[in-house]
Amino acid sequence: MADVKLNIAGRIYDVHCADGQESQLIQLATAVDEKVRGIPGGTETRQLLFAALMLADEAQEARGKADKAEPQSDSLRAAVALAESREAQARDELKAARAELDAIKKAPRTDGAPRPSHDRALIEIADRIETLATKVEQIP
Repeated sequence: MADVKLNIAGRIYDVHCADGQESQLIQLATAVDEKVRGIPGGTETRQLLFAALMLADEAQEARGKADKAEPQSDSLRAAVALAESREAQARDELKAARAELDAIKKAPRTDGAPRPSHDRALIEIADRIETLATKVEQIP
């Protein structure tokens, strides 16, 4: 156990705490002291009472904010999971499209006729799709 001297409202208090908790206890005492010093007049007991009430009010307000934030963080987690799922689906679709286009490029003409001019446009589109697929794969 560690011994700590705390100064609250001009009075020194000797307090025991677990080893390693000294700095935390001093910070808490400083917060109480600041609240007490901000309350004008009255007895020391009354100042300490109001400081305790104000700190309890702040703690309750913080808990309320945390409770309100939790459902929002759950919604954000769900949105991230959905986005990741859609990204994976898009990657799979792009991979399938790339494979299909590669097969079309490599497939020999069965009718022996030269490729029509629109084949060049299809090849350019395929190249663009491959470039986009590469960019999607690089998304973290």
